[in-house]
Amino acid sequence: MKALMIFGALIGFLIGCAPALMGLNSWPTALWRASAAALAAGLLTRWWTGVWLEGLRNALTQRRHRPPVPTPNLKPATKP
Repeated sequence: MKALMIFGALIGFLIGCAPALMGLNSWPTALWRASAAALAAGLLTRWWTGVWLEGLRNALTQRRHRPPVPTPNLKPATKP
């Protein structure tokens, strides 16, 4: 989960730096915004990863505890 949070923070930082790279903002302003975007994206990624992992755990638990599926009778039909 830590790696995904760092990846999300990196993506947020790059998105925050994009206006400075395009010449729309000064670098000090862009770095402050990029830091805030990195924090927000990292926390959002951490939350989403938790939701995703909880869903996987629930799906595996449901699969493990479901009743077995009856198999059809596969005997060949006999002619009378």
